[in-house]
Amino acid sequence: MSERLGVAVVGAGVIGRTHVETLAQHDRLRLAALVDPVPTSAQLAESYGVPWFPDVPALLSSGIARAAIVATPNETHLPVTESLLRAGLPVLLEKPVAESLASALKLIGIADDTGIPVLVGHHRRHNPIVRKAREIILSGQIGDLVIANVVCSLYKPEDYFDAKWRKTPGAGGPLLINLVHEIDLLRHFFGEIAEVKAITSHRQRSFEVEDGAAVCLTFANGALATLVISDSASGPWAWDLTSGENLARFPAHHVTAHHYAGTRGALSLPDLTLWLPEGEPDWTKKLRPESIPVAPANPYSLQLSHFADLIEGAETSPRVSLRDATANMIVIDAIRRAAGDDGRIAIDLSSLSPQGLAHSNGNRQ
Repeated sequence: MSERLGVAVVGAGVIGRTHVETLAQHDRLRLAALVDPVPTSAQLAESYGVPWFPDVPALLSSGIARAAIVATPNETHLPVTESLLRAGLPVLLEKPVAESLASALKLIGIADDTGIPVLVGHHRRHNPIVRKAREIILSGQIGDLVIANVVCSLYKPEDYFDAKWRKTPGAGGPLLINLVHEIDLLRHFFGEIAEVKAITSHRQRSFEVEDGAAVCLTFANGALATLVISDSASGPWAWDLTSGENLARFPAHHVTAHHYAGTRGALSLPDLTLWLPEGEPDWTKKLRPESIPVAPANPYSLQLSHFADLIEGAETSPRVSLRDATANMIVIDAIRRAAGDDGRIAIDLSSLSPQGLAHSNGNRQ
């Protein structure tokens, strides 16, 4: 068996630690170093028996890593990834690509200039459930998509927001942190999104970033989708809480969070249930559910295997490229701008009050 390739993890937060733990069990890659300016992260590095560095220049001076995973706050993605690419290190960059579209576009230019591969960490695309679902959708079994509904209810405890960036515009908020995953899946399954409408709310936490959103999408093919998301709503209806992708962090409830209905049938996820009519579609006839079997596997580990192929040159096209991930950012940015436009119409029920009715009746006389 060949020697495992050394990969540095830059950023020792929650997702950085997930990568550290996954590398420790991977058969082709290993943790080579941990990079984080917080001194306490040195203890984590020591527990894995690897060097600790306070910054990327120190890592690059050591020359001990063949590649790197960037799991730092969003606003640092551009400078950190640029340093690594200029030094010739392939990068697995956590989503979102950057804190702004301008930074994401700069990063695309840098990657094009260096020719060094960058894989963006939309890990769900590596999940066997997602790969099987896309196979079903592309085969035409549910026909053309007509409507989709996605729910994401995630109650995050107060100490989650001790990290200031999680409540800072351009870095935090469930649109960038969570909804970008849902947008990525919908684009992966059904193609490009042509138009968005949205409402956001700050009512529960009163942060500068939103704590909830309701979104309507129109796809290029005319299909419609609705998405509702909140990090202050307690409920099991979310991919993270139903898919079993990361049981070390999240429980797995046996409910669904994604529902897709087409001209021929429907599909729910992550339970991977296909709903087909017996004969031609007819709302008066019963649909037949079919649970599609799939062998479970850790999508983070599968993502690392794909990253290893990119490092070694066995594959040249990242499954999630910078351009693809930036398209997700463009949609999220459009959602944010749509929510900020003054397009809301308040519902006025005053005409139903005794005074309103009296006034209305008086106008008729």
